[in-house]
Amino acid sequence: MLAFDALPAPTVETDRYSGVLEGAAYRIEVPKNWNGILVMYAHGYAGTGPALRLTTPSIRRYLAENGYAWAASSYTKNYYDVRVGVEDTNKLALAFKRLVTEGGRTIDEPKKRYLIGHSMGGHVTGAAIEKEAQTTAQNKVKYVAAMPMCGVLGDTDLFNYFGAYQFAAQQLAGTMVVTTNATDFMNVRMPTQDALFTAYPTATTPAGDKLKAIVQNLTGGARPNFELGFSSKQWQDAVWSTFGGDGTISGILSKPVVDTRQIVYQLDNDPAQSDDEKAFNAAVHRATPEDGANGLRDDGLRWIPKVNGEFDIPVLSLHTLGDLYVPWIMEQIYRKRATEKGNSDRLVQRAIRGTGHCEFTYAEQATAFGELAKWEQEGVKPEGDDVLDAAKVAAPDYGCKFTQNTYTAEEMAAGTLPPVRAMAAACP
Repeated sequence: MLAFDALPAPTVETDRYSGVLEGAAYRIEVPKNWNGILVMYAHGYAGTGPALRLTTPSIRRYLAENGYAWAASSYTKNYYDVRVGVEDTNKLALAFKRLVTEGGRTIDEPKKRYLIGHSMGGHVTGAAIEKEAQTTAQNKVKYVAAMPMCGVLGDTDLFNYFGAYQFAAQQLAGTMVVTTNATDFMNVRMPTQDALFTAYPTATTPAGDKLKAIVQNLTGGARPNFELGFSSKQWQDAVWSTFGGDGTISGILSKPVVDTRQIVYQLDNDPAQSDDEKAFNAAVHRATPEDGANGLRDDGLRWIPKVNGEFDIPVLSLHTLGDLYVPWIMEQIYRKRATEKGNSDRLVQRAIRGTGHCEFTYAEQATAFGELAKWEQEGVKPEGDDVLDAAKVAAPDYGCKFTQNTYTAEEMAAGTLPPVRAMAAACP
């Protein structure tokens, strides 16, 4: 279904439009009192099937009630296709005025465009504002502010993490089979888990204790909520489902891109390498990419667009600390890259004490967007968290400042988020 209903119990009136733009479904909503700003929404990974997915922004109500128009594309292709996500989102942004006009309402071009997105859509968001995308995209859009949430802000480093986790698990379990076939890995998955867990994934063996320490460091170091994330079957299953590949990216890259040669495995929180750590690093299998597998192209964005930290607009990102699927370290990578490019002052990051992937409350997202907008419009820079100071990140109260465990009626009715949040340690 392309058409969508008005918000329940609306406080403002809106016009809603839907259709198909060059093979991608879209939805658009414009308040009657539109403030002239368009917010583009980029959705996350939708699998590998043929059915395209349309998703409305999680802060739709906030946008409408504060005068913002929004638009969202299904993209023309599934798979982990950030390239298509950027192009189709930009294409819809450029067609916004025409589509609304064809729908029967006369409007001006947006005076400003913002970009927000979740997960793979966070990668779309981070990539679309990069200098590289501004130069190489076929559909070029200048955004003035961006909010990537639970985003893959380390681009291909996410796949390096999946590979490193797999090789560490197999090395510790003594089941290492260098495979280029997921079926081959399935033959050793259960023996691997049996060697690492007495009850997967909540209770570990001594070898599993080492794995937990390794994964903690692979995902961003000691921090609140890591233990909850590690013991979540839903998200452990999601990570383990990525194991056993050949380093290519299904439907996107036919050449291996996974690279674990620079991964330094740690069995504790001391960055100095112990003898055990040195031995482990020397023995574990390493994945090597093919040169140029994800190189620049002459017909638009590279296959997996880069997030280099080279942007010139305000960016506010959100990430949950317990996320194992798109882990917290993505924020640390993004901060380092932005700093290297001289853009540290343009980036504000917020840690949320959630366990799962993209597990944000409406309040956390709406508050962040409102403060991003105030930053862009009035120059009032919002506060954020230090994501690189290991001692601060490991502190028991880390993430408390921007975590809002308050829920809308819709969240209470869904009955999923409040009990999950209740499992986490309360802020001191």
